[in-house]
Amino acid sequence: MLSAVERKIEQFVNELDDKEVVSLYTKLPHGKRLRAKLILKIAGSGLKVVKTAAIVEMIHAASLLHDDVIDDADTRRSKPSLNALYGNKTAIMLGDILYSKGFLELNNIDPEVAKVVSNAVVQLSLGELKDVSLSKAFNLDREVYLKMIYQKTASLMEAAAGAAALLAGKEKQAYMTYGRNLGIAFQMIDDILDITMDSDTLGKPALHDFEEGKTTLPYIYLYEALNTEDAKRLQSLHGKKLNTKEQLWIKAKMREHQIVEKSFQEAKVLVEEAIALMNTRGEMALSGIAMAMIEREF
Repeated sequence: MLSAVERKIEQFVNELDDKEVVSLYTKLPHGKRLRAKLILKIAGSGLKVVKTAAIVEMIHAASLLHDDVIDDADTRRSKPSLNALYGNKTAIMLGDILYSKGFLELNNIDPEVAKVVSNAVVQLSLGELKDVSLSKAFNLDREVYLKMIYQKTASLMEAAAGAAALLAGKEKQAYMTYGRNLGIAFQMIDDILDITMDSDTLGKPALHDFEEGKTTLPYIYLYEALNTEDAKRLQSLHGKKLNTKEQLWIKAKMREHQIVEKSFQEAKVLVEEAIALMNTRGEMALSGIAMAMIEREF
């Protein structure tokens, strides 16, 4: 039924009656549509369900457009980002258009569904702002990091699951907990991949997050594991363009202290909790989506 979601997104975009917007949208990579898959698995394939999945994916696409501008990203999924091709102003405005159209269409779904999804977008925006603020200093507060990735990434996954539960007449809170866990784990894995993947596979420079000033979970754990001298060195490298020697030093220290394994285990626990929660409700089909969050190449 993902094809139905794609058709519905195209319909929503075409309804805007703007050739430039239609053309720009075709340049966006679609990704894995994890949020749409989640909604369809929970709620089936009715018209309101397909529309909700399309709206959530439009909102997700809008957030990525804004995120690429904020991060000065030149690529998105190994292809030139829209802001790199057409400039920041165009990318921001397309994001705003997708957000606005998504909110307009939410009014035709269900008031409670609209409330859940709209609240997630508020949280998402707060998370983006917090991400920018945190990049100005070397953050060592794990709880601050976790709140930021919940808002920026997990809130929309949480809302997707909650909205689907509402549409299916299922108990909302359990599904939102499932979505929240998945979203946090997904971002943790993304943060790990920024360290472990090569630039070609990742679609952006390796260790890009740290160079951009982001202190993700592996760096927090690494700092805690290092001796005083090495901890000072790590902090001195934060937010600067790293040469090959500096990159190799960071990666070597990560291996020495098994930081990737520790960070991955934390994400895995969240996913296993999510699967167990759904299994108690007979939702075994949701296990595959959950495992897709962590079964990615390292």
